Amino acid sequence: MEDQTKKLAIVVSRGLDDERATVAFTIANTGIASGQQVTLFMVSAGVDVVRKGAADNVHMNPFDPPLKELIDKFQAGGGRILVCPPCAKVRGYAESDFIDGVQVVGSPALHALILDGAATLSF
Repeated sequence: MEDQTKKLAIVVSRGLDDERATVAFTIANTGIASGQQVTLFMVSAGVDVVRKGAADNVHMNPFDPPLKELIDKFQAGGGRILVCPPCAKVRGYAESDFIDGVQVVGSPALHALILDGAATLSF
């Protein structure tokens, strides 16, 4: 039987100095809560957000939860986090520099989601 789960792919290019990184995780968590399979593809400065320890003390908007809490909730809910390999490499990051569960994979993984019917958003 074909998987009828709705899929959402969110491309995140904003880093720790931009509130839109928090917004991306808030929307991703809402997607999971609504029954969607959500994948974040971190590119450019977005890769900094999921580096070990980087989001531990980030709380950009007092009306939103801290960024680490949003990331933890996303992963606990089954969300996937993918990181662009060249974006990581240019910053000197190896896969071991990222929080547990993060995969460093190229854009074909994102395109596979799109071909499989994923809606897309970008921040």
